[in-house]
Amino acid sequence: MAQPESRTALTSPSAASTLNNATAHEKNRSGGEPGEARKLTLHRRPWRRYVTPFEYILHHPYKGSGTEEDPYIIDWLPEDPEDPQRWPKAWKWFQVVLCSLATLAVALSSSAYSGGVQSLLADFGHSSLFWTAGVSLFVVGFAFGPLLWAPASEVMGRRWIYIGTYAMLTLWQAVTCASQNGGSILVFRALAGFFGSSPLANAGGTLADVLDGKEMGIGMAFFSVAPFLGPALGPITGGFLGDAAGWRWVEGMLAIFCAVITLMLWLWGAETYAPLILRKRAERLSKYTGKVYRYRADAAKPLNVKELFIGALTRPWKFLIFEPIVLLLSIYVAIIYGVLYLNFAAYPIVFMQYRGWNAGQEGLAFLGIMVGAICAVAVVIFWGNPKYLKDVKKRGYPIPEDRLPPAFIASVIIVIGLAGFAATDGPNVHWSASIIFGIPFGMGMVQLFLSILGYLVDCYTVYAASVLAANAVLRSLFGAGFPLFTAAMYKNIGIHWGAAVPGFLALACLPLPFLFYKYGPAIRKKCKYANEAQQIMQQIIAARKEAAGGGGAAGAADEEKNRVPGGGAELTQTVSPEHGEDVLDDYPEVMSLERSTSMQNEIYDRRTRSNSLYRATSGASQASYHGGARVGRVVSPTAQNTIHE
Repeated sequence: MAQPESRTALTSPSAASTLNNATAHEKNRSGGEPGEARKLTLHRRPWRRYVTPFEYILHHPYKGSGTEEDPYIIDWLPEDPEDPQRWPKAWKWFQVVLCSLATLAVALSSSAYSGGVQSLLADFGHSSLFWTAGVSLFVVGFAFGPLLWAPASEVMGRRWIYIGTYAMLTLWQAVTCASQNGGSILVFRALAGFFGSSPLANAGGTLADVLDGKEMGIGMAFFSVAPFLGPALGPITGGFLGDAAGWRWVEGMLAIFCAVITLMLWLWGAETYAPLILRKRAERLSKYTGKVYRYRADAAKPLNVKELFIGALTRPWKFLIFEPIVLLLSIYVAIIYGVLYLNFAAYPIVFMQYRGWNAGQEGLAFLGIMVGAICAVAVVIFWGNPKYLKDVKKRGYPIPEDRLPPAFIASVIIVIGLAGFAATDGPNVHWSASIIFGIPFGMGMVQLFLSILGYLVDCYTVYAASVLAANAVLRSLFGAGFPLFTAAMYKNIGIHWGAAVPGFLALACLPLPFLFYKYGPAIRKKCKYANEAQQIMQQIIAARKEAAGGGGAAGAADEEKNRVPGGGAELTQTVSPEHGEDVLDDYPEVMSLERSTSMQNEIYDRRTRSNSLYRATSGASQASYHGGARVGRVVSPTAQNTIHE
């Protein structure tokens, strides 16, 4: 595929000038023979279609003097073909589709297993609760896997983490298929969930790597349906296959599907993580020239792998314990997510035991939730995002509360859907009513997730990665726990009241979006990290203004204009000139954000084309949703300036 002119360094006038003078400079710079650098240009591969000529990399005038004390600073070059955000749109969107498929396959694997439970009971005995644990243990992996895979991707890169973990997911699915006892099946399911959680942790970061701000809204809306479509689609495919051929074929089908995704990732999954690409570039330059080159973030503070992993394991709990905004909204999201997985135990009772359906027919009952989830994406694209932009434009600046109006509607229709299901789940009411009430639940669920996670990102900006990790851990634990008590609850209080309990929980949480919309600014001032995030964001804005040369009356006007919304006048600060674009070097939490594993995994901070401008984002991916996945910009001007380090 030929690259557009604007996307290759070879057509840039400055790049062409550099290349024309390459031979003259090469020997002086490197001590090697002219032409040697050409041999070090990376080879094109199916997964690496766009490469930057090594001569262009070598002869760029980097800042620094090439010593340990003052290394050459490596960053993206003008019109750098290896920069994921400069790839052609077709290749960028192919990576989005590939990540979405990987996430869909994992989400499908979590629930398709339930279609083989009747076959497992026939083969091995035990109880329904015992086999339901196969769903729960898989989802437990969603809680803890991202805490490992997100930081690992920052050390090894996205590509090899995807390939390695997906290969292990395929292996454990295949081993489960061959298992000869119940205990081994549950253990292998837990391992499969742990390894399979990597796309949930990193796919959101991949989207942020390749999509720019204008593309991110559509990209995240498209991607976000995968974590919910998979669980709803799983019982349909698993139910019919399990009913016709048994549980081994269900697991075999999942293993084959995951093997195909693994092959696709190996052939076409590109490395998109900018820090890793630039670190490797710095290593190649250092080896070739004998001088010291460092990636920009590493020049100030080298990557500390131990701190990276320790922070990933401990930081999310800090936000759950000390930040009421994070705790309350995470509980709300976790309850709704738990209800989704509760249905994998409830639907067999309602549709198989009481209506006499087989496993395949029972799986079709999830069509209501699936249709609702798809409708939610359309609502995001055609109403939610335009309304957000309209509100921001009308006021002149964004506030986190702009994210909440979609949650108003979502919180209400979720209760309507759950109440309607509880009232119609008996055999004396036509089956279509129960399925239809799944539509508002599925629609509200996706809409609520996008709205609340966007609000959390805008509230915590530079800490958003850890906040999303905390949310994902709690959410996955609820998703794992809810199916385990469903059968006992339905047996003890009946199917109507049993189905009503989730509705009452959702009703109790319904006021939260309204309360945070009204009192959010006041609450944030009393929350240590939310308030601190606003102050840091204001310092970033001040540093940007200073780097752009703002000053005097115009600077004062810009300072007023860029005041952190909801933070009060006292949060408008200036930054001393010596800080320059490294204004946040003294904030270790911010400096480690790029290295934070938090799900989602979090938010992923992406450097803009200007060296001193940065953006962070919202977006609720599985990555967003599940983990360490740090996500890119969904049109979040509030978080627009978070830096990459």
